[in-house]
Amino acid sequence: MKIALDPYMLRKVPLLELPGLVADLGYRYLELSPRDDFLPFFLHPRVDDGTVAAFKRELAAAGVEVASVLPLYRWSGPDEDERQAAVRYWKRAIQITVDLGVDVMNSEFNGRPEVAAASEAQFWRSMEELLPIFEREGVRLVLEPHPDDFVEEGIAGVDLVRGINSDRVSFLYCAPHTFHQGGDLAGIMRHAGPLLTQVHIADSFDHRGSSGLRYIVNPPGSAARIHQHLDIGQGEVDWDLLFRTLAEIGFDGIATVCVFAWEERAQDSARFNLARVTEYVDKYSR
Repeated sequence: MKIALDPYMLRKVPLLELPGLVADLGYRYLELSPRDDFLPFFLHPRVDDGTVAAFKRELAAAGVEVASVLPLYRWSGPDEDERQAAVRYWKRAIQITVDLGVDVMNSEFNGRPEVAAASEAQFWRSMEELLPIFEREGVRLVLEPHPDDFVEEGIAGVDLVRGINSDRVSFLYCAPHTFHQGGDLAGIMRHAGPLLTQVHIADSFDHRGSSGLRYIVNPPGSAARIHQHLDIGQGEVDWDLLFRTLAEIGFDGIATVCVFAWEERAQDSARFNLARVTEYVDKYSR
């Protein structure tokens, strides 16, 4: 298992200094999530070939590898101009990933839940253009359902990935989204089986608790989705069940610490969660 760090809380660290800091925090792998000077949210990549080469050198010098590259684009959105732009952004992001020597990219389904069928049609349109590129370049695409995407529920997300019918596309289970995915953590992971190649590690509270009154959003009936990305143990994800199930299904993919809640102590959070993940992995690998 590769234990990686999503360095989003460290995004103000200059790009070329990031590998050294990730190594200092004890990680051998990072998941390169959106940052304004590399792959911004929903916009065309900002990095040039020279910076990609320099970043690759700094990674090698620090002894750190990029386990996965995470872009976020509106490739399933109902607006066709936005979808076409997202496909263009994806193509450049894939090239950057290949130039870094990385063979995994992960992302979200995107789209809109209130127009799920139309969003899915847009998703397939994008996949028709992009899947041949992933397959040609030897890059694995790992997809997750996300709160407020056209697919939010875990079992449905696994089934959609399975329906893509490509050995270059697999499923990501995001622990802090457990309660938006239906709450059946073990059932979703077992349903995915060998399709599960990546997990996101952070804690969250069950927004459905206390008869739906744990979080009160005004006005009543709001469709807002609420979740957290907390340190392990600060929420209600069943971590023993998660790591026990990973061991049960023989998971040997990427486990990314993706805590976003504590920028004021980002480095301490990264170290703490690495220690906790390592403890759980050791506990259930016996």
